[in-house]
Amino acid sequence: MDQDHKNFSIETPLRDDAFELSDGEKITQIESKFRDIMEILGLDLTDDSLNGTPHRVAKMYVKEAFSGLNPANKPDMKLFANKYAYNDMLIEKNITVHSHCEHHFVPILGVCHVAYIPNGRVVGLSKLNRIVRHYAKRPQVQERLTRQIAEALMEGLGTKDVAVYLDAEHLCVKTRGIEDNGSSTITMSFHGEFQKDMNKKAFLESFR
Repeated sequence: MDQDHKNFSIETPLRDDAFELSDGEKITQIESKFRDIMEILGLDLTDDSLNGTPHRVAKMYVKEAFSGLNPANKPDMKLFANKYAYNDMLIEKNITVHSHCEHHFVPILGVCHVAYIPNGRVVGLSKLNRIVRHYAKRPQVQERLTRQIAEALMEGLGTKDVAVYLDAEHLCVKTRGIEDNGSSTITMSFHGEFQKDMNKKAFLESFR
């Protein structure tokens, strides 16, 4: 096993003091350091096209691309009584995934399909999308992202009967190194009733 994956964990590696700075303080510091990077590259930051870039990048990192690092931003999965007595699998397909590879900080772009079998209560459909988005909005590896989504759904839904399928393209593969434009990466996580072949097959056939 290579060094990058030797210490694999479902938890995103964070320092204990990760949230001592406010978002505003983080933006200010990142802006300054990104300005340094641009200047080292030889870019002329007096140009009106480049002058605002350090602030734009810093704000994007904190408020958008990596907003999922902050647990305060995790969506609340409010559950409702299953008044419809719906006890079969519920599948949410083609959830957009925009994440970033933690090795090169370039985008991971893909789709996620999730499913669960209600355990007495149900959740608003958009919450499934929001959970996927929350964990995608941080530096990631796809294996961890898949497991984090599954664990969050099991915890929030109060059931082990959860399935996650993620198909994504990594720009660290497409735009650098091997520069392979034709490949994608698929990861899956099946739990509870979805470990049974019949349910797993029904889930997979719903989007293939």
